[in-house]
Amino acid sequence: MTAPRLQPYAELCVTSNFTFLKGASHPEELVTRAAELGLAAIAITDRNSVAGVVRAFSALKELTRLRAEAQATAEAAQDGPTIRSKHVTDHSSRQTVPHFTGTTEAPSLPDQPLPKLIAGTRLVLTDSAVQWLALPTDLAAWSRLTRLLSIGKRRAPKGECHLTRADLTAWGAGMILIALPPDPLTQESAKSARADLRTLAQSFPGQCFLGAAPRYDGLDGDRFDELALMAQALNLPMVAVGDVLMHRSARRPLADVLTCLREGCTIDTIGTRRLANGEHRLKSGAEMARLFSRHPAALRRTLDIANACAFQLSDLRYQYPDEAQDGEPAQDRLERLTRKGLHWRYPAGPPPKIIHRVEKELTLIREVDYAPYFLTVHDIVQFARSKGILCQGRGSAANSVACYLLGITEVPPESITLIFERFISKERGEPPDIDVDFEHERREEVIQWIYERYGRHRAGLTAVVIHFRSRAAIREVGKVMGLSQDVIARLSGQIWGWSSSAPGEDRLRDAGLSLEDARVQLATKLIGEIIGFPRHLSQHVGGFVITKGRLDEMCPIENAAMDDRTIIEWDKDDIDALGLLKVDILALGMLTAIRKAFTLLADHRSQNLTLANIPPEDPKIYDMLCRADAIGVFQVESRAQLNFLPKMRPRKFYDLVCEVAIVRPGPIQGGMVHPFINRRMGREKVEDLGPAMMEVLGRTYGVPLFQEQAMQIAVVAAGFTPSEADSLRRSLATFKRMGTIGSFRDRFVSGMLSRGYGADFAARCFAQIEGFGSYGFPESHAASFARLVYVSAWLKCHHQAVFTCALLNSQPMGFYAPAQLVRDARDHGVEVRPISVNHSLWDCTLELRTDGKLALRLGFRQIKGLREEDAGWIAAARGNGYPDVESLWRRAGVHPDTLARLAEADAFAALGLTRRDALWAAKALKAPAPLPLFGPDGEGGIEPTVTLPQMTLGQEVIEDYLSLRLSLRAHPMELLRPRLPESLPHDRLPQAKGRIIITGLVITRQRPGTAAGVIFLTLEDESGTANVIVWKQIYEAFRKAVVTSRLVRVTGRIQRDGPVTHVIAERVEDVSHLLATLGRPVIIDANDGRADETKRTVGGSVRSSARHPREQAKKLFQSRDFH
Repeated sequence: MTAPRLQPYAELCVTSNFTFLKGASHPEELVTRAAELGLAAIAITDRNSVAGVVRAFSALKELTRLRAEAQATAEAAQDGPTIRSKHVTDHSSRQTVPHFTGTTEAPSLPDQPLPKLIAGTRLVLTDSAVQWLALPTDLAAWSRLTRLLSIGKRRAPKGECHLTRADLTAWGAGMILIALPPDPLTQESAKSARADLRTLAQSFPGQCFLGAAPRYDGLDGDRFDELALMAQALNLPMVAVGDVLMHRSARRPLADVLTCLREGCTIDTIGTRRLANGEHRLKSGAEMARLFSRHPAALRRTLDIANACAFQLSDLRYQYPDEAQDGEPAQDRLERLTRKGLHWRYPAGPPPKIIHRVEKELTLIREVDYAPYFLTVHDIVQFARSKGILCQGRGSAANSVACYLLGITEVPPESITLIFERFISKERGEPPDIDVDFEHERREEVIQWIYERYGRHRAGLTAVVIHFRSRAAIREVGKVMGLSQDVIARLSGQIWGWSSSAPGEDRLRDAGLSLEDARVQLATKLIGEIIGFPRHLSQHVGGFVITKGRLDEMCPIENAAMDDRTIIEWDKDDIDALGLLKVDILALGMLTAIRKAFTLLADHRSQNLTLANIPPEDPKIYDMLCRADAIGVFQVESRAQLNFLPKMRPRKFYDLVCEVAIVRPGPIQGGMVHPFINRRMGREKVEDLGPAMMEVLGRTYGVPLFQEQAMQIAVVAAGFTPSEADSLRRSLATFKRMGTIGSFRDRFVSGMLSRGYGADFAARCFAQIEGFGSYGFPESHAASFARLVYVSAWLKCHHQAVFTCALLNSQPMGFYAPAQLVRDARDHGVEVRPISVNHSLWDCTLELRTDGKLALRLGFRQIKGLREEDAGWIAAARGNGYPDVESLWRRAGVHPDTLARLAEADAFAALGLTRRDALWAAKALKAPAPLPLFGPDGEGGIEPTVTLPQMTLGQEVIEDYLSLRLSLRAHPMELLRPRLPESLPHDRLPQAKGRIIITGLVITRQRPGTAAGVIFLTLEDESGTANVIVWKQIYEAFRKAVVTSRLVRVTGRIQRDGPVTHVIAERVEDVSHLLATLGRPVIIDANDGRADETKRTVGGSVRSSARHPREQAKKLFQSRDFH
């Protein structure tokens, strides 16, 4: 039976949720709904933005794929069952979106062509009440549109766009311009609108239309008649538009919440700003035909306009900068530099295998014309090195010998298995991805050099879309729905990390909310809906798009929040969808720390080290790692890695490569960890898999750990070509979610069977590869990171004071806070000296002891709230030292508030002053800056001599943590131990058995995505650390204590796994209140000569605004949480 013919209609005015806090549907939802309604076209027209159009483009491509797959399945039905996708899937790493989660059934679409996507925008001008839908008709018009938007965004603060009628007149050629006059159209506004419309119509004859949008208030018929008269008077054709805000009317409540957030009101005070109904939804052609029954031509014009808009995002053609120099073509320059690299990388001559490999790579690079890309990265790396900035390429780029010879990567190719197709594949037709890590404190120099070299019109950072997640959704929606602040705080406080789900019934009960309350039910529903909505654009961590021509003729460029940064509107998944090349200029704290350590060693030990000349394969390094003595060491300092090191027992560099890769979701999900360790330790025999397979898996005991191995198995055992194997690798996660993994499994298993492998073994091989998903490490990436593991471990092993000093001067970075780094250094025999106004600089420094060892002096950077500029003045004016507080004030010229911070940090102790004495002296200085030394008012202010009570050790420790976040005096648990006699010290856990109780500060929390809801806590007491495993049911029972405690008491049982001891939690109690007992305020009386008596607080907090000890405890001892 023939499907009924649908009323043709193209929707030309659609606002997605990329008009932040206005549109109530994702671009993907809008495109999918347009297809369901059988619309001829849909234009995504967000306010002064095209940020959402690529998502719509990707959604349409996915619908096209699904339809083609369904047709192919139907045609092949007679040949037997075929596995096909039942789900629409998002191939990116984005927030999940309805219809694109991989768990939602594919939409049922009419037997009509899919809608055409029109990429456009809604221009809101600063000098006109008329808004304009701008729809480019061709590529040139698109380029003018993105230039126009860039102009408006670059002249405005982040998130804004300032455009005028003159701008539109200058850049509007080639665009369909649909005017949306103000509503209501008063006599005065109509007059102004007519003038604007007449001006634009004269500038762009044949391009301008008058849009008529229904308001669904019962007056639309009269409104359309009035607009038709205006259109006739101006000789502008009228066109129907839906002014769409949502894909379905069910989103109306969420649209009202967005309005409240935008307007700063609540749902109870929204008033007339609330949508009167849910009619601002996508409508079918038949519905629009009824609304415009008196003006059918307005409906027909939508189709004419859609046909005129020939531009598609697929028309964009990316051209990479031509990196030729002095007339030398890019490919020739690349080949010259690469062959030059053979000589400096291999002074004794390169192995024949490397020469052959280079020629193969250069040939492929020539064929796919990627030479300019390699040269760009080479030039960036060369600039960094010329400035002494440490850097290293990583990721799949380490599979390239050319990258190694160009100095981009540092891992010798002969030390790992190289598969160039993992990096570049001609058949894949996608650009390579080179990631380069730079010192995190100096990366900005590299970024600014890129802007300077290419110009901001040719280079821009990619965007990152900041979405609503659970905590923000609860806060924002809760406020709009009138929930009290304490209820909102209780609800949001129970959220772990970056959760993306609405609070469940148990969380609502814990927050004291009634599940029967209709408002609570609605708030919960709206929280769930807004999660995943875009909130605003931010900047990517370092992904640069660089073009040969103008980048702003491809995508709008706008100002970032950070000074001197500009970004494009599209994120990394958008540019992947469009095939744009990206160079990742990433920041890595460990590179900063290593470079600072090298500088310290050169200054104090006259050792000149680089990443390349660290002595290799030092047995002492591996001995240290086997003891899990790795706090501060790159990549292996997490609790999971520290637990694994004694089992792994690394003895050579390749063991570190495996160590980095194996504690990852891929190998864990693939069930590879236990077989690997058992075979390595000789507890399980390594199965002989035949020569071909053992060449691939021999180094990893027959267990595939790396993505390259998965590809090699597919090639040598299942008959895949290298490019097909790379397609398998890339498709594992995607096809698994889509339900089509079976097609690859069948091909893989049958290929192995045909080569003589058994069915069980073939199935087991595929199951292990399948476990990788998208989580497995490339061996090349693991090797790049393993180099930094070795270098940082070498520094820790041989120069602990230098290493700790460098780590402290590179914060924030790493897994542990400064308190744990300092404690570890002291445990290794390093003398750590306190901050002193007469000895410290901004950075931590090293001081030579009489025995020739180096002591670590803490720097002013550890003092909370102290400015680096003030630290510089203090050091510069110090001379032979400050005798007292006032002399520092006069000579350094710092504000009394700075003196107070120094006093609170006990930085005057070397002058013989206690905290209280120093603070008393600092508070005596009344003027904000020192006056002339001998002037009549030059005295800082005379305070009476007063004997201040001595602070207890507990009070000193509290003040240390308040100011420095660490203490050299004592651990809080050492002071609380008498009150916790039942708690076992952590250093006695290796000998403990059965059920025990431990108490400690929570220093880290981890909730890996592969751990099925399990939480891993690291507790610290005065004797050491303890590993606590909290299973999901225990976590749910004691959630608040697990998530929010500073000091926690755990009842549990001992579990040992070889040399590693864990405590399996059975009960978790928050005893953070005990921290408040460490310091208590003391009130003293003093006669200050200006009043009979003054009462001053000098006790538990020496700060001028004394806080209650419980309030202090809430801010102390914060953990580092990873999720």
